[in-house]
Amino acid sequence: MYRIKSLAAMICLAGGMSLAQQTPPADSGVVIRSETRVVLVDAVVTDKKGAYVRDLKQKDFKVYEDGKEQQVKSFAFEADPNSPLSTQPRYVILMFDNSTVSAGQQRYARDAAAKFIDANAAPNRMMAVVNYGGSMQIVQNFTASADRLKAAVAGIKFSAVSPNETATSPTGQPTLRPSPAGQFGVQSILLELRAFVRNMADVPGRKSLVLFTGGFVVNRDNMSELTALIDACNRANVAVYPIDVRGLVAGAAWLTPVETNRAQMPFQPVAFGSQPVFITWPMYLAYQARGGTGGGTTGGGTTGGGTTGGGTTGGTTGGGAGAGGGRGGTSGGTTGTTGTTGGVGSGGGIGRGGTSTGTSGTGGGGGNVVNPANPNLINPASRMAALTPKFPDTATTNQQVMYALADGTGGFVIVNTNDLLGGLEKIGKELNEFYLLGYSPAEAEEGSCHTLHVKLDKGGYNVRARTGYCVAKQKDVLTKTTMEQTLENRATSSQAGTVPASIQAPYFFTQPNVARVNVAMEISPADVKIEKEKDKLRGVINVLGIAYKPDGSVGARFSDSVKLDFEGKVQADAFKGSTYHYENQFDVASGKYTLKVVFSSGGDSFGKVETPLNVEAYDGKTFMMSGLAIGMKYGTAAAMGGALDSALIEDRTPLITHGIQVIPSGTNSFKKGQAPVVFLEVYEPLEVQQPPPAEIAVALQILILDPQTNEPKADTGLFRIPMPEKPGNPVISYATKIPSDAIEPGSYVLQVKAFDSENKSVSRTMPIQIQ
Repeated sequence: MYRIKSLAAMICLAGGMSLAQQTPPADSGVVIRSETRVVLVDAVVTDKKGAYVRDLKQKDFKVYEDGKEQQVKSFAFEADPNSPLSTQPRYVILMFDNSTVSAGQQRYARDAAAKFIDANAAPNRMMAVVNYGGSMQIVQNFTASADRLKAAVAGIKFSAVSPNETATSPTGQPTLRPSPAGQFGVQSILLELRAFVRNMADVPGRKSLVLFTGGFVVNRDNMSELTALIDACNRANVAVYPIDVRGLVAGAAWLTPVETNRAQMPFQPVAFGSQPVFITWPMYLAYQARGGTGGGTTGGGTTGGGTTGGGTTGGTTGGGAGAGGGRGGTSGGTTGTTGTTGGVGSGGGIGRGGTSTGTSGTGGGGGNVVNPANPNLINPASRMAALTPKFPDTATTNQQVMYALADGTGGFVIVNTNDLLGGLEKIGKELNEFYLLGYSPAEAEEGSCHTLHVKLDKGGYNVRARTGYCVAKQKDVLTKTTMEQTLENRATSSQAGTVPASIQAPYFFTQPNVARVNVAMEISPADVKIEKEKDKLRGVINVLGIAYKPDGSVGARFSDSVKLDFEGKVQADAFKGSTYHYENQFDVASGKYTLKVVFSSGGDSFGKVETPLNVEAYDGKTFMMSGLAIGMKYGTAAAMGGALDSALIEDRTPLITHGIQVIPSGTNSFKKGQAPVVFLEVYEPLEVQQPPPAEIAVALQILILDPQTNEPKADTGLFRIPMPEKPGNPVISYATKIPSDAIEPGSYVLQVKAFDSENKSVSRTMPIQIQ
């Protein structure tokens, strides 16, 4: 588990919350010092025959963070009866990925799981059962009852199963909690898994997640989500043990029907040119990813930078388009992955879209999205990438994700065997067989990621440990500070802010009558106080947001402190001359609010913006739509680089649909020809209805209306949007271009209508300004 506490600042990558709460005796071998930061790493050691090695001492281990050896200050072996945590129950989650296996494979896996339960369920080995079939469903919470567990794994599950335990157990045992985002808001299995494991952080000790799966394809479009899942597992102290339930038939690469169909699924977002046309997602991405001119001779390569749209081959070292180039071309270049902001490799890349001249090594990376002057959108390609282990050459396409999850979290994989029970028995033997090593790392910046490596002085042994951790930004960092009080006073006063800013706050339901609000702001940073600190120029922006109910009481709040680092005066001046993009998220119940956000960077200047926030009532059983988010910056998830990494490290839910990530804009004003998109979610209860209807279809209609006469100035007509391949999750996310090309500058109303196959409809509107 990974947590940071102010003052006591504990980093627990392996020990669990109990270590922070139950300081063991001084002679127990585990030393936790509250005045320092401590990283705890669990390591499993086996010999050449796979037997566990149980007689190692502290002096036998060496721990490296980012390649630098650390001094091991605490040590324990958890199978030792004298270990302070030896009596703590072990927690095992049996998770069935029903979306990637056949009925026969699933039956075989569940039969093996039932036998494993009979042999292992005990008061000191608590188990839970979870299904994934489009969303995470907790079938059985933690229990020692073999009968209840076997009932939970019995049968073939293709549909959503309601949890039979969601509240705290009467016995006081920890319980799994379904993630709100997992129920409604996250489409891909990677984000579903990430949201789920985050909620296991409060379960004490090392958890073992046994993932029964057929695997699924991972590529550069979803590597950030995979790495964020590994990081979430490490923070929550979860070791993943994937089991390929396809057995010996898994030798060939296998692409799931979902991936195949979605890659080619036609849709009609808007009319391109004079005639409406049906295009595929790859065609749409190619259209939207066109960059500006540029990509100089070193950034994009002499043949890869080109002008608008890029050339046909990427540069040899920059990997495609330069810092302002267009699409990097089709082949990427010979060493496209070496660019400092995430080169492109095969397939070209997307330029960062900020300037018109490429610079060496900056190709690939940021997409049609990143403003280089915004520090929180700079693309640090290696920020999380080092946490994802290299895929072994022996792994088939669908097994790569299994190896990554196991190697990244300290588990192991069971593949290419029909003896699933034997594999489960190996996992059961490992529950206590780990060493716990502690060290004090150097101070780390928020948002930074760090690699871990454990070695032994003795040869002939195999060591498994987690690959690293990321330092997440603390939540509500200004709580009980004088700065919070100052900003709150300014929020409630009648005094207007002195710093220009704009705000948009679209909302997305995470469960019935609860929504996630995505706060997006565009701030003028001219008054940001920047001072020299050590060898850099640094500044800070403190932010407080409060959602006030009509009676003046507080419905929700958040606070933040954004740290800004600049290499020199040129970069700092460029930042002050630009617009700073800020994002945050908070949850709120359905209702009417006034959202006020106040920010300051020191001194007397401050900014204050407010917007009405009306979250409709939603029972989870009706056809519904989210709020509307306008995005001026968007691109493939792979090309988003730092924007996606920042969101995932900070535990924010990115706006992603079909591999495209949309950065929500803080303004509803855009220039003619700018081609913004609108992102939304449709909630279709038919997706979880049992039995499901023969056909489920959802169509949208996008209109731009005259605010005075309600006359349509643009109308896409009805067009169907892609549906999930399998039912189980009511959320359908979608993004499409706003049809504003032919409209003259002025004030208008954007309207989005949604219709389903049962003639239900819902509509959302928002004002827009075309310049």
